[in-house]
Amino acid sequence: MRGKVSPKEHPELPFIGMDNVEAHTMRLLGSSASSEMKSASVHFQSGDVLYGRLRPYLNKVISPAFEGLASAEFIPLTMPTGIDPRFVQYRLNAADFVAYASHLDEGDRPRVDYNQIGAFSIGLPPSSEQHRIVEAIESYLTRLDDAMATLERVQRNLKRYRALVLKAAVEGRLVPTDAELARAEGRQYERASVLLERILAERRRRWEEGELAKMKAKGKVPKNDNWKAKYVEPTGPHASELPELPVGWCWASMDQLTARITSGSRDWTQYYDRGDSIFLMAQNVRPGFLDLTHKQFVDPPLEDTSCERSQVRANDLLVTIVGANTGDVCRVPVELSRHYVCQSVALMRPVEPSSSHYIHFYLNSAAGQAAYANFMYGQGRPHLSFDNLRETVIPLPPLGEQIRIHEVIEQKLSVAEEVSGSIFIELLRCTRLRQSILKWAFEGRLVDQDPSDEPAEVLLERIREERAASRGKKPPRPRRVNTRSASA
Repeated sequence: MRGKVSPKEHPELPFIGMDNVEAHTMRLLGSSASSEMKSASVHFQSGDVLYGRLRPYLNKVISPAFEGLASAEFIPLTMPTGIDPRFVQYRLNAADFVAYASHLDEGDRPRVDYNQIGAFSIGLPPSSEQHRIVEAIESYLTRLDDAMATLERVQRNLKRYRALVLKAAVEGRLVPTDAELARAEGRQYERASVLLERILAERRRRWEEGELAKMKAKGKVPKNDNWKAKYVEPTGPHASELPELPVGWCWASMDQLTARITSGSRDWTQYYDRGDSIFLMAQNVRPGFLDLTHKQFVDPPLEDTSCERSQVRANDLLVTIVGANTGDVCRVPVELSRHYVCQSVALMRPVEPSSSHYIHFYLNSAAGQAAYANFMYGQGRPHLSFDNLRETVIPLPPLGEQIRIHEVIEQKLSVAEEVSGSIFIELLRCTRLRQSILKWAFEGRLVDQDPSDEPAEVLLERIREERAASRGKKPPRPRRVNTRSASA
């Protein structure tokens, strides 16, 4: 192994950090200038193999074809004469070694050292066969990488297509507007401003109904309507500061459009992993859909007032408000029995359930996500407040137009989602095929053996002698080894 040096000693050399090596693929994503680094670094030469010792399950391994410095989180492996560094690089990339290294240490930031990985035995073929194996692996993987690149390109195009469909929808360009249809048919239509008035009236009616129920539950019967003055009118948008909308549309705030914006309880951890209720976490909220793959079971006390407040219903909108996925929004598509949001997820309940689809599309569009990004605060751990959610403005179409927008989006995106799902499956197959190629290679099944090749045990003995000579020691007596499984 090579020692550590100060970057000041070699400011002209490129620097490879852990982030410069893509996980699992042995792909170098770039490098930095060593002159910008301060910490002690590994000085490597062309042909060395760099193995990332931090979080070995990421399998960051690469053999650069140039001299440089690397993060001290890399273990530099210098290959003796007769050992192809690319052979070693691919061997460390194989699934069995990844599994071995990943179990050597545990914790949030597992690390391995040279002695730990050095105990792993590999089958050593003759030097010439190593070269043939590497050439065969690279021939297969080049074609496989080309196929994966094509699939990933289609995947990106589908993502752009989805974004364009949503953009057209929320700008009034996806379907004919109600105003255009009414004008062509010579009839009247309900403008979004009228819809908003109905929503606001219903919002107030529900509040009054709830307040009256609370008073009656306490045995209090109001003698007059003075209590109704406690109602707080929702804050509307400053329409004069917003761009012009299609005819018949209007701007509305989420405060106006929702009957409730809240989040879940903070002290239910003691009730985890029991009962049949589900605590919806941030990982359940995916951009555009509710993912119920992960289920956190919980058995909350029925007397807890947050149960009623945080229980989801069909057409509710859920948004992550804390952490790396802040701003992700999904819609609850059906009634879910005893599902509650946690404190990291906000629940927004539209007054008009039929508007849920359209609002969901807008919040997942580039414009909706930009609005949330503009609101976010908190260094390293983004947050969205309830006030941010209430102040978010929505370009509201007439209700009939919202329904047509929903139908066309579902039609267009259902095909895209089906193709995207197929691509995902094919990418998984490519990943498995990659590991199968490596497995065949290191089992001696990828290329033919040549009887004229120098036996691996001769190569291994020469390596021992050279290593002993470099240390000034007499070489140890050789052991009898199998030429297909000599331990390097």
